[in-house]
Amino acid sequence: MEQRFTFDGVASLYNTSRPLYPDALFADVIDFAGLQAKDQVLEIGCGTGQATEGFARRGLSILALDPGAELIAVARERLAEFPQVQFQQTTFEAWPGQLESFRLIFAAQSFHWVTPELRCAKTAALLTPGGMLAVFGNVPMKPESPLSEKFAGIYARHAPQLTGPPAEAWYLPDGPFVRELQQSDHFEAPAHHCHPWSRSHTAQSYTDLLRTLSSYWLLAEDQRESLLSELADAINAHGGIFELRYETHLYLAKRSGAA
Repeated sequence: MEQRFTFDGVASLYNTSRPLYPDALFADVIDFAGLQAKDQVLEIGCGTGQATEGFARRGLSILALDPGAELIAVARERLAEFPQVQFQQTTFEAWPGQLESFRLIFAAQSFHWVTPELRCAKTAALLTPGGMLAVFGNVPMKPESPLSEKFAGIYARHAPQLTGPPAEAWYLPDGPFVRELQQSDHFEAPAHHCHPWSRSHTAQSYTDLLRTLSSYWLLAEDQRESLLSELADAINAHGGIFELRYETHLYLAKRSGAA
């Protein structure tokens, strides 16, 4: 199974466990792009609709794409009160689209899954002249000491392949995506906004979150369960709750060419 398709197997848990996005981010995108209710918006990889809902509540009409049937089913239920949101089960690569149709294309925690050769070229072709690409992702920071040291030891024993930077580091300002966007002929120089925030986790909520990450889902079951069990024990020994800091990095890039 291709790694990006694993999320469909944990759609319900994904919906309840994945962190949302700061409200200010949606205002940033709408203001920067000068969006109006009449403008057409495309979402790449809607998952269960966390980011979709943020824009839908601001009156935007959205066509949301995702390859996961279960993910879309949960998203439809989540956004049932927003008739201006439509869904299609497909990958972005396979979806034909219509050239110059969208004022905004956005991707929340999903753009790194798109085939690199198509990421900038296809999105630019689908945008109207002067249209905007918005890409954003939540990047978790290391827990505070001493929990971070305890976690490091647990990972070293059970899953050393996961001890490097998280996959979400792709969205950091020094990550590969920024270089790709800056070097693209399809977009003007991107604007970058960072929204720091934090979320309290219990042992249950944190291990539930990790179960929705593809890198954990692809571990052998006994390896994954041993890892998550020891992480839960460490959190409970720490008092049963901890604060996890996040940075949500947003990149806004206007399609090259005359508006």
